[in-house]
Amino acid sequence: MRYLVPAMVLLIVIVSCEQTSTKSLVWSDEFEYSGSPDSTKWNYDLADGCPNNCGWGNNEAQYYTKDLKNVRVENGMLVIEVHKDSLGGKAYTSTRMVSKGKGDWLYGRIEVKAKLPSGKGTWPAIWMLSTDWKYGGWPESGEIDIMEHVGYDPGVVHGTIHTKAYNHIIGTQKEGKLIVADCMDAFHVYAIDWSENKMDFYIDNIMYYSVPRDPNDDFSGWPFDQRFHLILNQAVGGNWGGKEGIDDSIWPQRMEVDYVRVYQ
Repeated sequence: MRYLVPAMVLLIVIVSCEQTSTKSLVWSDEFEYSGSPDSTKWNYDLADGCPNNCGWGNNEAQYYTKDLKNVRVENGMLVIEVHKDSLGGKAYTSTRMVSKGKGDWLYGRIEVKAKLPSGKGTWPAIWMLSTDWKYGGWPESGEIDIMEHVGYDPGVVHGTIHTKAYNHIIGTQKEGKLIVADCMDAFHVYAIDWSENKMDFYIDNIMYYSVPRDPNDDFSGWPFDQRFHLILNQAVGGNWGGKEGIDDSIWPQRMEVDYVRVYQ
């Protein structure tokens, strides 16, 4: 998740790639149960995120809960659902799930099969943050956005990294994007393959963006030598998601997740 800045797309190259990796599955949630998400695998970030209604630093319009109305497993799917029902000074409720302390990884392939919400004001994300914050707060310890989509720009999926040297605040983020016209109507697999010196971004096993580590970069350009954890959330509005406003007629909206799989 990020603040709004002018887009900087450094590479938009589609490479057909059959996966031949010998990595083994080390962590997963297949959502083959009902009710609340598995508490051995997921925690939650709750409320507004910081004092004074800052909206997680992005001026977002939602209040995060872990209520079944906003997050549940049903029919073999995880559902993160936004409702227009004021809480905590915010006009909407949603959920932000985190694997921190229950799923933390250094390198590997992270895959999430998901169907995205639609409409102006939706801002779903599948992303990762540093678990230990060794290099300092954001953006020093890094951010990996496996998938972001804003509803006013339907079908355009973004994959991005943010670091001290490369981030949206200063307009230097390293970002690729791919048009997936039916991402709001069908499930697709959003993934990264993260190794010591490279981050590859995939949709449905097609590599559309790759970030190699610059040999001259220290942690300020490549903090990705530490453990990261996964975050699944659906924000509303904010500096980027709300750039063209929020359509109050579309709610509720849901992001559905078929599975999460981590290979190393």
